[in-house]
Amino acid sequence: MLAIGTHAPLLNAKDHHGKEVRSEELLGKGPLVVYFYPKDFTPGCTREACMFRDAYADLDGHGATIVGISMDDDASHQRFAERYHLPFSLVADPKFAVARAWGVARPLGLGAWRVTYVVDRTGVIRGAFHHEISMSKHVSEVRDLLEQLKSRAA
Repeated sequence: MLAIGTHAPLLNAKDHHGKEVRSEELLGKGPLVVYFYPKDFTPGCTREACMFRDAYADLDGHGATIVGISMDDDASHQRFAERYHLPFSLVADPKFAVARAWGVARPLGLGAWRVTYVVDRTGVIRGAFHHEISMSKHVSEVRDLLEQLKSRAA
């Protein structure tokens, strides 16, 4: 896992709609929430994605952009996003290049650890949350951190 206070790696990829996802552009709008998860349609990953979906308006209200990343391909991401009405980008990382750069690749090609990063507008990691079982903590800790960042900026 990458350390809090370090610069996040650049994220340049296409999402499940073929739209470019570039961290440099997204950070111009506000904080970036990047969450890595093991696999589309599994119970835990579905629950986590739906929690981010349900908190989307609140997180967006803090200026945050959410991006989910797993090893699944674009077709799987598209079905997953459509079935669960996910309003944020999902990025395919089948070769684990992004997961490795962000320090979350599991050994033996077993996907990514369930890790969520919050990156501030300057590209610095302000939060790193790793909970394999308690998916709800990802969203609550992200929300709390975004509120803290917003109050510090005021």
